[in-house]
Amino acid sequence: MKTAKITMLLCLVTIFSFANITTKEKEALVALHNSTNGTSWNNPWDLNSPVSDWYGVTLEEDKVIALNLEFNNLEGQLPEAIGDLVFLRELNLFRNNITGAIPNSIGNLKALKIINVAINQLDGELPSTIGDLSSLEALQLFMNNIKGSIPESIGQLTQLQTLELYSNNLSGVLPNSLGNLSKLKGLLVSSNSLTGKLPHSLGNLSNLKILSVFDNSFIGTVPNVISSLVHLEELVLANNAFYGNLPRDLANLSNLKVLMIGNNDFKGEFAQLETQFPNIQQFDAVNSGDSGVLATLDIEDDDD
Repeated sequence: MKTAKITMLLCLVTIFSFANITTKEKEALVALHNSTNGTSWNNPWDLNSPVSDWYGVTLEEDKVIALNLEFNNLEGQLPEAIGDLVFLRELNLFRNNITGAIPNSIGNLKALKIINVAINQLDGELPSTIGDLSSLEALQLFMNNIKGSIPESIGQLTQLQTLELYSNNLSGVLPNSLGNLSKLKGLLVSSNSLTGKLPHSLGNLSNLKILSVFDNSFIGTVPNVISSLVHLEELVLANNAFYGNLPRDLANLSNLKVLMIGNNDFKGEFAQLETQFPNIQQFDAVNSGDSGVLATLDIEDDDD
């Protein structure tokens, strides 16, 4: 009897030690595999082997908590079933060939902290359900072909620290709700087709270190509230249609290392402006009428 009890105990330990993830999560992974041409991935999955052996899949207590499939030759669209990976904390699909739109079901992933689908070929609109990702800390979707406007719901991401949407086809205005992102450190929306004025609510982003909006179609004056962002290290406004005077208290930004304001219609004499920032490393205020500001950025990058 004692031997039988020990045997049964060992069996139970074995069962719980090697328990499978839920059917729904496994089906979601298989759907991702099938919709992105999994047989041609650089590191393909053997669907007959345990999920714990699948490349880039991290499990914790039999739950899928991370997918890291960067540089893995994923081709195709993300399936709606990806929203069934409800325990996912990190989704890293950087540098693949993913097309289409981010599925609406992404809003189901309430535990998600990091989304990186940068340098792909996404060409849909950002779903409003992205605002449901209450734990999200980093949203990196740069260098895709995402179109449409930035949804107002993005202001619900109160844990967000990094927002990188540059080099897409986004249009419309910056939503006022961005001012709700009090933990945001980086706001990068350069090289899109954004219009309108910079919202005054940006003055609420007291932890912001990088504000980059160059190469869009922004208009109007730059609100003086920008001068209250005392942690700002990079302010890149070049290649827009801003006009008028720069914020009167801009010199308050003593931590500023990069200031690019060229190719706008600002008033004033900028010869001494650079000297007002003790930590400045990159400065440009040239209006060339062409791509001069971008060329300046390239030259300085090369010097580094």
